[in-house]
Amino acid sequence: MKRFFVLLFLVLFGFNSFAQKEITTTRILFIFDASKSMFGHFGGKPKIDIAQRLLSEAVDSLRRLPNIELALRVYGNRSPITASNQDCEDTHLEVPFGPDNVPQIKTVLKSTYPTGTTPIAKSLEATINDFTPCSNCKNVVVLITDGIEACDGDPCAISRALMKNGIFLKPFIIGLGVAEQYKRDFYCIGNFYDVEDEKDFRTVLGLVLEEAINSTTVQVNLLDVDGEPLETNVNMSLYDSNSGKIKYNFIHTMNFKGIPDTLSIDPSVKYKIVVHTLPKVETDEIELIRGQHNIIPIETPQGSIQLKLSEGKMRTLYFMVRQEGECEVVNVQSFKDKVKYLVGTYDIEILTLPRIKMAVDIEQSKTSLIQIPAPGLAIFKPAASGFGSVYQTVDGELELVYSFTPQSISASLELQPGNYTYIFRGKSATRAFYTVEKEFTIKSGKSSIVQL
Repeated sequence: MKRFFVLLFLVLFGFNSFAQKEITTTRILFIFDASKSMFGHFGGKPKIDIAQRLLSEAVDSLRRLPNIELALRVYGNRSPITASNQDCEDTHLEVPFGPDNVPQIKTVLKSTYPTGTTPIAKSLEATINDFTPCSNCKNVVVLITDGIEACDGDPCAISRALMKNGIFLKPFIIGLGVAEQYKRDFYCIGNFYDVEDEKDFRTVLGLVLEEAINSTTVQVNLLDVDGEPLETNVNMSLYDSNSGKIKYNFIHTMNFKGIPDTLSIDPSVKYKIVVHTLPKVETDEIELIRGQHNIIPIETPQGSIQLKLSEGKMRTLYFMVRQEGECEVVNVQSFKDKVKYLVGTYDIEILTLPRIKMAVDIEQSKTSLIQIPAPGLAIFKPAASGFGSVYQTVDGELELVYSFTPQSISASLELQPGNYTYIFRGKSATRAFYTVEKEFTIKSGKSSIVQL
């Protein structure tokens, strides 16, 4: 069972983790939920048993690491909750920061008995005094809980205020089977991780400690044609290159300084990053340097395509976009939308009748505007039901535009402006001799009756 945390130690703290860097003490305060609900089951086992055991193993794996200090605050463990009373002051720093205090933390965890309520806001507020003044410390809070605030406090406001004043970094919250309707209440407090069983808890706890201690961060620069990191607002999927499993999805954004946002991710994984541009861009075998800010440049220069009608109106119209010379469809786009694509040349097939095909060049940050006329309406009125089709003459030869199924007395088609030929034979006619032809013209936005 302890093997996981031994491996965590070996992975996190190689010889180069602290080389040539100013020594910073990382102080991790665990806030442990000992409210009455922790007696509930979690993946078939009592939550309190799993949390006590795995947290004890985690702190034990950290005890000999340099420049790490630990502390433990527990709430809900001293004052029993009753039908008429709950003690919202029941939160206590059971083990303060100090040297060689891991045995004490493990003893407290082992003897903790769930009995009370859930004063999360009060516990966060109390950290002002838990973290004593330190000029070169990084303060981290890890909250382990199975329920939401029960004492009318505002943990979101408290957390924001404490982060703003530099008391601690953005907290980590590990939710032990939190009810679905309450999960959103934790995202405003900090980095929320929802776990459903012991395996999830072990994985997430390791990831949280890894991130808290190493501070490995990533900045993905989506580059334009000039190599500037100005592209944004596109989803990025990060896969484990070895297992092929997806690890994260992040919609790329710029922070308040106008530079790509910083991500905190597991540095032990070799990544494949898929940027979901049109078409997508992939980069594989990305390895992160632990404890550092990693910058990953990916070329994703983009411009846009937009289709407009030069005259007339149309309710729906789509066109297919392919990379030049390729068969695979990159996207099917509505004429109402302006959509970004990677810089380059594309083959466009507009799903009009007849279809319109053309090549379009997309340039950086520019919109390639395609203009076509709106169709007209052809209303076909044969004398009887039968077999008909519509053609257009191209280079002296007829090209099929549309074939009707055996039609009733009338039918209609939206056609692009131009000259057409309608060929028809009645269903009851027994000889091909009775095939008839009718030439007609369609104008944009106009209706034409084709009568035989």
